[in-house]
Amino acid sequence: MASSPALAKAPPAPARRGQHPGIALTVIAATQLMVVLDITIVNIALPHIQQALNFSTTGLSWVINAYTLTFGGLLLLGGRMGDILGRRRVFIVGVLLFSFASLLGGVATSSWWLLAARSLQGVGGAIASPTALALIATNFKEGPERNRAFGVFSAVAGAGGAIGLLAGGMLTSWLSWRWVFFVNVPIGIAIAVLAPLYINESERHPGRFDLAGAFTATLGMVSLVFGFIRASEHGWSDPLTLASFGAALALLLIFLANEQRVAQPITPLHLFRNRNRSGAYAMMLCLAAAMFSIFFFITLFVQEILGFSPLKAGFAFLPISLAIIAAAQFAARSQFRFGPKPFMVVGSILVTAGVLWSTRIDLQTTYASGVLGPTILFGLGMGSIFVPLMLIAVSRVAPHETGAATGMLNATQQVGGSLGLSILVTVYGTASRNEASSQVGKFLAQASPAEAARFKATGQLPPPYSSEVLVHGISQAFYMGLVFAAMAMVIALFVIKVRKEDLPGYEASEKAEKAEPAEEPAPAGGSPPAGEAPSTGEAAA
Repeated sequence: MASSPALAKAPPAPARRGQHPGIALTVIAATQLMVVLDITIVNIALPHIQQALNFSTTGLSWVINAYTLTFGGLLLLGGRMGDILGRRRVFIVGVLLFSFASLLGGVATSSWWLLAARSLQGVGGAIASPTALALIATNFKEGPERNRAFGVFSAVAGAGGAIGLLAGGMLTSWLSWRWVFFVNVPIGIAIAVLAPLYINESERHPGRFDLAGAFTATLGMVSLVFGFIRASEHGWSDPLTLASFGAALALLLIFLANEQRVAQPITPLHLFRNRNRSGAYAMMLCLAAAMFSIFFFITLFVQEILGFSPLKAGFAFLPISLAIIAAAQFAARSQFRFGPKPFMVVGSILVTAGVLWSTRIDLQTTYASGVLGPTILFGLGMGSIFVPLMLIAVSRVAPHETGAATGMLNATQQVGGSLGLSILVTVYGTASRNEASSQVGKFLAQASPAEAARFKATGQLPPPYSSEVLVHGISQAFYMGLVFAAMAMVIALFVIKVRKEDLPGYEASEKAEKAEPAEEPAPAGGSPPAGEAPSTGEAAA
């Protein structure tokens, strides 16, 4: 599908930095926060949603998956749209679509209605998120100024999941589950109003939309994730499970063949020829798989085992949010001093240590002894890694492919999270079934006739036997999360070979630092003089 002739021939609007970079960054970061936290804000409200809309247990999982899969699957198309049609324009459209879908979700009266709204939310998020990241390159000068912006963006992206859990707990406890959707509407409208005033438009690059690539990539990932979820409930030999994996393999192979054939692919495969960029993508995929497991299973543990209310469970994740924000800000300010690799290595070690600690969870674990410590380690590690990953992803990318590069980084995060969580849920389900068989024997050996009759009638083990099953499944799932974290650590140590001198803007930063005593003090926050603008090469070096 070709872009409109009018758009293709229209003279591109030059990318100019505005006079209010702080407001521009706030608008961009608020959008990313809204999109990212929507992955977790619904988690705590799920029991209330299930009761209100009569979801089955299996169907309830798709309230999460319908969003993450459309979000992750269409991110590449969203980034491409921004390159062709203008990032600010596409950004506003994505925000408004996300807000409209949130309104539809809040007024849903049936399960299919909510799932449709969640899918539409994912489409809006896929359009808004990659253009939000790319707009940082458009609106902030390469070097310390852009690195600080990336630091704020990284902190928001990393902490959004934990903030979503806190916000979900508050809204569900104080108002109703519908407000986890309604809250996006006024925020989205405010962003759409402020964006044209404070965010500068990017240059438009005439091109074509690779709809076949977007279609096959999205359906392929949906089939793959569905296969894992199906296997967790019905086993690996289930015909539908095998059919899902077969369809996923066929669709993803078609996707790769299509990307090699078309003139303007949604995923320019040559982006992967750069060793550091490919390593960054692979590392993000592995880290997202571990991150989703932390949020999902720790949330389950603190509510089901420790007995936390939704609100208290949300507050339990505040330390991880603060750790991510602090580490991301320090990493952003220190890239030119230490280089990106030390942060990636140390960060991945901290993430691995946090997940390893989490594998020791049992019925005697308390919040202080086995939840707080691992989540803080994990947060410090993730916050240290996000900024260098973003810098590597957009480094030395042509201006017309910046959206594709940032879209790929976002896509690997969302797809990695969805795929990783589905794999961990499979491990959890298998381990729980095996442990349940063991606990049934122990229970029946000690149960009274009345207790045994009640179990035969309901099929449900009473506490502490049921709690033992749940905790065993969670700890085994974390072992799989540990594998993903260890893979990220190996990539940071042996695959990525990047120095601080390789970062875009390093030489300019060195010159500015040496000349600083002889120059006038820079404006607060690193904002440029009025009217100064970076070249398009700076915007996506």
